[in-house]
Amino acid sequence: MVGQKFCEKLIAKKPEQLELTVFGEETLPAYDRVHLSEYFAGKTVQDLCMKPMSWYPENGITLHLGDPVTDIDRSNKTITSFEGRRLSYDWLVLATGSAAFVPSISGVDKQGVFVYRTIEDLNLIWRHAKVAKSAVVIGGGLLGLEAAKACLDLGIKDTHVVEFAPRLMPRQIDEGGSYILSQKLKALGITTHTTKNTAVILGNETITGLMFADGTLLSTDMLVISAGIKPRDELAKKCGLHTGHRGGVIVNEHMQTNDPSVYAIGECAVYEGMVYGLVAPGYDMAEVVVNKLTGGAKTFTGFDMSTKLKLIGIDVASFGDPFIADEDARSIIYHDNHNSVYKRINVSNDGKTLLGGVLVGDAEAYNQLQQICVNKLAIPPSPVDLIVKPGKDSGTESNFELPDAALICSCEGVTKLAISEAVNEGNESFDAVKKCTGAGSGCGGCTPMVKDIITATLKKQGKIVRNVICEHFNYSRQELYDLAKLKNLHSFDEVLDTLGSGDGCEVCRPAVSSILASLWNDLIIKKENATSQDTNDRFLANIQKGGTYSVVPRVPGGEITPDKLIAIGQVAKKYNLYTKITGGQRIDLFGAHLNDLPAIWEELIAAGFESGHAYGKALRTVKSCVGSTWCRFGLHDSVSFAIEIENRYKGLRAPHKIKSAVSGCIRECAEAQSKDFGIIATEKGWNLFVCGNGGSKPQHALLLASDVDSATCIKYIDRFLMFYIKTADPLTRTATWLNKMEGGIDYLRNVVLHDSLGIAAELETEMQFLVDHYECEWKQAVETPELRKRFTHFINAPETKDPTISFETLREQKKAAAW
Repeated sequence: MVGQKFCEKLIAKKPEQLELTVFGEETLPAYDRVHLSEYFAGKTVQDLCMKPMSWYPENGITLHLGDPVTDIDRSNKTITSFEGRRLSYDWLVLATGSAAFVPSISGVDKQGVFVYRTIEDLNLIWRHAKVAKSAVVIGGGLLGLEAAKACLDLGIKDTHVVEFAPRLMPRQIDEGGSYILSQKLKALGITTHTTKNTAVILGNETITGLMFADGTLLSTDMLVISAGIKPRDELAKKCGLHTGHRGGVIVNEHMQTNDPSVYAIGECAVYEGMVYGLVAPGYDMAEVVVNKLTGGAKTFTGFDMSTKLKLIGIDVASFGDPFIADEDARSIIYHDNHNSVYKRINVSNDGKTLLGGVLVGDAEAYNQLQQICVNKLAIPPSPVDLIVKPGKDSGTESNFELPDAALICSCEGVTKLAISEAVNEGNESFDAVKKCTGAGSGCGGCTPMVKDIITATLKKQGKIVRNVICEHFNYSRQELYDLAKLKNLHSFDEVLDTLGSGDGCEVCRPAVSSILASLWNDLIIKKENATSQDTNDRFLANIQKGGTYSVVPRVPGGEITPDKLIAIGQVAKKYNLYTKITGGQRIDLFGAHLNDLPAIWEELIAAGFESGHAYGKALRTVKSCVGSTWCRFGLHDSVSFAIEIENRYKGLRAPHKIKSAVSGCIRECAEAQSKDFGIIATEKGWNLFVCGNGGSKPQHALLLASDVDSATCIKYIDRFLMFYIKTADPLTRTATWLNKMEGGIDYLRNVVLHDSLGIAAELETEMQFLVDHYECEWKQAVETPELRKRFTHFINAPETKDPTISFETLREQKKAAAW
């Protein structure tokens, strides 16, 4: 990746009379190793490659793949390759990277033992995983945990991580963060073992298990080693370049070796005794060499190793000095074990400077904290506000108040000044700035901050900042909603022809389809509407791992008759479906083949069920306790009210999914305050709470109305939901919507309860229109021949099962697996 980035940066300078030749050991052009695990999630080699093969000749680059350089003659300035090619050079750049470090463990050469470094490694792992029942990863660092997630993605549910250190990710996070991370991994199905030294790999020719130095055993039939890296410096040593005592080619601030004509960049280079194992410093090294070769004076002075990543779906970040000793600083720790969130910041003893920190489970504040730390910005009088209520409420300044030299995109080395200048030159959208500067084109972690700087720069110019959904529409979602309604537009093509330009894209198509669904409640499976949520809406079911689908019938309020329970069981047995009771009081049926879906729905509809909309950005469930019907603490009939609520709003399409609950008393058994809207019984009526969300960033709902009767409660819910549908940005949950709302819950209360905008009657009328036009999508798909044809793998063989899917037994139930 670093070698490729050097090529891109050098080509961008357009030096005269340039002849650039690249030799690569692998048979593939440079590919994205940062997102290597996504290969198992469906990305192809072409998706991962940083540039297509045609890019090299188009830019005058000669590329030799599968032909590593074997000798360097520094005296004559020539290299010789494995294939016998002999070339002379003026400058030579070593970007040989690193190899996986494999500990000297007895039995490491057995079958079933792999490293996790290249596409070829992944292909070997993929093949072996088909016959493996359990997997162990040695190494609890970044790549090791990604390897563990890859094992899960390959269907190996018994997956373990073994780490020699006493905590996971020992270079990035502390013990508290490691504990939360291990709990989150456990929830995913990954068992972690720390302070474990592997002594022997057991088995004859093939691995059967591990023996640790403490004498304990762990059975497994697949082992992936991800215990660190070692610089690829063998070529440098062979030609007499100076190397570090732990490996790596020693370089100066210009990335020059002891031979001024030879440079080293990336993980093969050692600067002041350190090997930088992240891609961002490697890119900076590439920039330094390009600058040197084209007459510049840029130098490498080390690199901030702060990092934020979505590690197997879990936010993990560290910045500054996360492990500073107590005598040198004061640590402030926020540990929410219930929601699996851990935050630690280290501040100076005088409380004025942020020195570093760790974030696990919620890293939304990372960009702000990292910039405060690096740029030594002032922190609030109460530093705890930085992690308890980050953002505007913390008292810190906006991104625009950062110094011009602040490094915003570390992957591409883009400063705040470069972004501001790009905007001033006419690049006024994120995509335009990204294309101009490269900011946000790497890991993407800086994207929110880049957008904030673009907005702030435009405001400074006195321009109105419009939140348009994409380049094809010069309107926000709210504006498109109002215009589509005003002009009575019912399809994406009508909206595009009337209000947009071009052909549309993956951003605007689902957004517009969602708007139309919220406006007219038209059948989502109709061809012109089926892009609302890609595959899931297209087939009215959630696609699962392995290529099968899940079926979730609606169970309003969680109330179900014995006959309906029996019907679900009969369908599950007939179609070999895996059954699971969900957290929303429904029964999920997994493993359905695409061409079986209409038949499954037909039988469920005959038993009185309808679509549960688990696949859509729509109302999912209204959970309930048993209420006054059975519970001695119940104040009102929460079940009947939950059923009424769910039947009213079923099928309601929105910017994001919506969940609800009704609790019969303040004991809150239905967990109403964690929902998008929740209702709790009181002695005088119902309390209505709104804008709570669960998931990766839990947020409690806030009280909107107190002690209202059932009819008033429904009236307020109508207004609240329609106001949300009309004004929220695409894919925005209610909690985020409220957090961004000027005036917050007080403003929302004035709109919904006191009709401060004078639109209450309109909101109620629009909701009633949607309620009146509800129809079960499953039923329409089953009863409409043209729609039913869509659920076949092959036109000439509609009854054929998908040949890529087999079934295995999991806890005495059949589970689909792709082979």
